Amino acid sequence: MKPEHSAFSGSRALVTGGLGFIGSNLALRLVELGVEVTVVDSLIPEYGGNPYNLAGLAGGVSINITDVRDEHAMKYLVQRQDYLFNLAGQTSHLDSMTDPFPDLEINARAQLSILESCRRFNPSIRIVFASTRQLYGKPRYTPVDENHPLDPVDVNGINKLAGEQYHLLYHRVHGVRASVLRLTNTYGPRMRVKDARQTFLGIWLRRLLEGQPIAVFGDGQQIRDFNYVDDAVEALLLAASRDEAYGEVFNLGASDPASLETVARLLVQLSGTGRYELVPFPAERKAIDIGDYVGDYGKFERLLGWRPRVMLAEGLAKTLAYYRSHGHHYWEPTGALVAA
Repeated sequence: MKPEHSAFSGSRALVTGGLGFIGSNLALRLVELGVEVTVVDSLIPEYGGNPYNLAGLAGGVSINITDVRDEHAMKYLVQRQDYLFNLAGQTSHLDSMTDPFPDLEINARAQLSILESCRRFNPSIRIVFASTRQLYGKPRYTPVDENHPLDPVDVNGINKLAGEQYHLLYHRVHGVRASVLRLTNTYGPRMRVKDARQTFLGIWLRRLLEGQPIAVFGDGQQIRDFNYVDDAVEALLLAASRDEAYGEVFNLGASDPASLETVARLLVQLSGTGRYELVPFPAERKAIDIGDYVGDYGKFERLLGWRPRVMLAEGLAKTLAYYRSHGHHYWEPTGALVAA
């Protein structure tokens, strides 16, 4: 165990969205660190929770099927917890534009309700809020640091910004210890792969394993950075356990940003089969596309010592291997699914 993680042993943690992608990976890591974990997840089909993500976990986790919009449940669940990893959210940018009100309820109002519960019933809790690089909109410069103007291009970004600001306000005014991480494209085992609601990498990987071409929008030259989920989990642990993180906003980012075409080509190479094709941008996606994005994680590295450890090729290889073995738990095959 790393010395900075020793504080977690014997503690209690609440993970909202804990049957989802990042939440489940975090829950598994917390159990390894000796934490008594309570997972909250609504299991609403569109939002990414999957019971298989924590299947076979012997002890250490209590699973509560609850919506974070349920104020009475959250008032109870935050009590006696040492840490709150606040990961639950509506993550689809496109859904937020076609049906904006659930996004508002989950990403803004529910966040305020959770913070009120913490203020009233557990003011000593330590909170990490999972925000998003989407708040910056179309970058005016790269790499994007925390001083970059905030200009979301969709409803999701606006509501995540509200949720983020609630956490910072409650820290400043009420002394609730909260920090914010602006995540970039996180990927790895247990991510949603049956559609593109959480990440385009998921549907790319599914199509590849089903023997279908990967569809890359536009010319494929858009630059993105990618964090393997283990690096994101490490960032969450640091932000929760270090006093200097409270009241701060931190970008995550990658050591090896790449164009979308490069990522597609790399996936095909790692798979040993398949192909990709460049296709025109659908109008509804083009309207909210941010172009190039590379995050500057220098502030987080300076204050807490975090930096990404898993390079893109290694992370994609691990992710492919996971879904070759477990893909049938994540989507219904429509073609020649490669699975053990």
